[in-house]
Order: sequence, then C-alpha cells, then structure tokens
Amino acid sequence: MIQEGQPFPDFSLTDQDGNLVTLSDLKGQKAVVYFYPKDDTSGCTAEACEFNEAIPTVPEARVIGISPDGTKSHRKFADKYGLGFTLLSDPDKVLLEPLGLWIEKSMYGRKYMGVDRTTFVLDEEGIVRRIYRKVKPQGHARAVLAELT
Repeated sequence: MIQEGQPFPDFSLTDQDGNLVTLSDLKGQKAVVYFYPKDDTSGCTAEACEFNEAIPTVPEARVIGISPDGTKSHRKFADKYGLGFTLLSDPDKVLLEPLGLWIEKSMYGRKYMGVDRTTFVLDEEGIVRRIYRKVKPQGHARAVLAELT
C-alpha cells in the first residue's frame, strides 16, 4: 500500500469525455484524487457535490474522482449534478488494485468486491502528501479542501 511521501503511481485512464488523463497531466499543481464506489448513489453523490461546491475555494488544486464505472456513466453523473471536475474510469482496476482499494466488503451478510473509499492529496510533483482512508462521504470534501487553503 502506498504511503505518504511516496510518488503516486503513474496511470493512464479515460475521463467522462473520452479523453486520456495521465499522472503527468497533474504535474505542476496540487491534486485531490478521490476513489469512490459508484456513480449516482447517495454517498457518492453527496461526496461529489461537496467537492464540486468547494472547488472554487481552492483554485490551485485539481480534483479528480475515480471509480470502476464507465465513461458513459461518468458523463451522465457529471451532467445530472453539474459536476465541473474530472471523473476517471478504472473498470480494469489498474489503480484500484495496486493501491489496495479493491477490497472485499459485506452488506447485510452478503460479501462482494468494491471500492474502499479513499482520498489522496498530491503535491505539484505527484508526491502523496496526505491519505484519507475509510472516508465518510458527508463533510469529507470540505475538510480536505480546507486543508489546502
């Protein structure tokens, strides 16, 4: 599992508009990279909308949301809630698995694989400066972005 002070792994993922985004695209600015389970679910919607509302307070940081959902799902999600930040699709778990965020979960006695909601704050060089694990969606975005100001 990646630790604070280490470089964030290189990646190449597609955004909600079909554009390829890589780690090098984030260089030169702070970035908040958050992993969430699924588009348009209650917790994920609350978290995304909070990030969207708080972004103007931290113009020097780029926010990126990543889930296993496809680009069409991301586009629909972004349009529905007016999200003005990048959503990346990781259906093959190229970041989720190496980061240890694709885990076994349990709900009502049923076991399944899903995303461990986690947020990484990267500096201008792509170094992980802060990791938030086991995130609760409500209030999280404001707390993360407040730390950056």
